[in-house]
Amino acid sequence: MALAKITSVTGRAVNVPGNDIDTDRIIPARFMKCVTFDGLGEFVFFDVRHDPQGNKIDHPIDRPEHKGATILLSGANFGCGSSREHAPQAISKAGFKAIIAENFAEIFFGNSTTLGMPCVTASREDIAKIAAAVEKDPQVEVTIDLEKLEARFAGQSVKIAQRESARDALVNGRWDAIGELIDGLPSVRVTAGKLPYMAAS
Repeated sequence: MALAKITSVTGRAVNVPGNDIDTDRIIPARFMKCVTFDGLGEFVFFDVRHDPQGNKIDHPIDRPEHKGATILLSGANFGCGSSREHAPQAISKAGFKAIIAENFAEIFFGNSTTLGMPCVTASREDIAKIAAAVEKDPQVEVTIDLEKLEARFAGQSVKIAQRESARDALVNGRWDAIGELIDGLPSVRVTAGKLPYMAAS
């Protein structure tokens, strides 16, 4: 299975402000008893989207004007805390295709990249510009251009950054290591067939 080359992501955005948004806030531990990641999306940010009785409160991603948003905006150190892979999975299963934040926790960043979900950084001021445009018009589309390393929105553009190894993997369709291994199985079998100790077994 050839992996998609992810050179850009375009969609409507929603701002979830705050620094140090950790993985337990993204997906509380009690929802991690799943066998697969399917269905995790409904529990993303659950404890800050609901009161103690389970009733929805006013959270940006639940507002009608942000329904269908696919780009998440946030602050510094996004995805910190535990290394749970469920956090980026929950964000992805909730329909998000990319995240723009000031910076990311290392493991969260890596887990997101292997899902083909770009995590790009921008300055606090530039994220505020995007958020202001979205607040003014929630229907405005944001384009994250991984080739030009810029985010475009409402006739404006700001610089973004991404670690080169991750950017290279995404734009060249090499972001899923397991997928690459599966694609490479024919070559593995050919090589294995040339090894005398493999042929003997």
